[in-house]
Amino acid sequence: MSDISKESGSSSESASESGQTQPLGFAQGSSKTAAALNRLAEGNAPAFIGYLPYGFPDGEYSLKAFDTLVRNGVDIVEIGLPYSDPVMDGPVIQAASHIALDNGERIAGVFDAVETVAKAGGVPLIMSYWNLIFHYGVERFARDFSNAGGAGLITPDLIPDEAGEWIEASDRYGLDRVFLVSPDSTEARLSLVARNARGFVYAASRMGVTGERTTISSSPELLVERTRQAGAEKVCVGIGVSTPEQGAKVGSYADGVIVGSALVHQLLDESGSRVKDQRQGLEDLARTTRELADAIHQARG
Repeated sequence: MSDISKESGSSSESASESGQTQPLGFAQGSSKTAAALNRLAEGNAPAFIGYLPYGFPDGEYSLKAFDTLVRNGVDIVEIGLPYSDPVMDGPVIQAASHIALDNGERIAGVFDAVETVAKAGGVPLIMSYWNLIFHYGVERFARDFSNAGGAGLITPDLIPDEAGEWIEASDRYGLDRVFLVSPDSTEARLSLVARNARGFVYAASRMGVTGERTTISSSPELLVERTRQAGAEKVCVGIGVSTPEQGAKVGSYADGVIVGSALVHQLLDESGSRVKDQRQGLEDLARTTRELADAIHQARG
């Protein structure tokens, strides 16, 4: 995650500044992601953001899994694009991504997952390494994603300084831009991300890869506070949240709680490498999702 905190020269300040509505002549819709966060905030509740990779365990199974997430309490869904070298992801998500790739899943099919989430009533985001979007075609991706009902893109390895083409395309199609910050991000970096993000800023609770953890340190709370002071309207926390207790703790101060590996794990057996029977996997996923949703949504009493 070293790219998250990479500093730049003064030219980075010229990156597009964005609010919740788009410039005249571009898509005029407000942020779908921010709207969902605002609705929950009116009830003093954080959002539950759940991640699963598309195509895992296979195309049909994954669509049922995304539907299961929304119907059991996930508000915003991170749809992961499987990637051959997922450097930010821990072993559980890496295993899931390789299973999806081995099944032949490719980027074009992810729009079925976007439509599934939208029809179920959730807000669909895609989490992808930038290389996949670049090779698909930035303008083409923005168009196809928007047409499928997508809300925005989380880019773990793309920083605002290098995101000019995506900023322009996302403005054109009214899509959210979710950039990441980490505990070692400088104040200048936090400010740059806050100005260019749309929807929310993703606060990585610690340096390193994703994965389930037994404890959550106090550093993400400080990072959320620093990111808000830098100008971010919404800040959601991910990386390491895996239990209802952790979800409630993070939800007490963050606008949203992001859970990934703990959900992916429900579709794998104890070895972490073999896929569960579909019926059992979906039952386990539904139960775990409900437990997390109850804790997160009630985090503030």
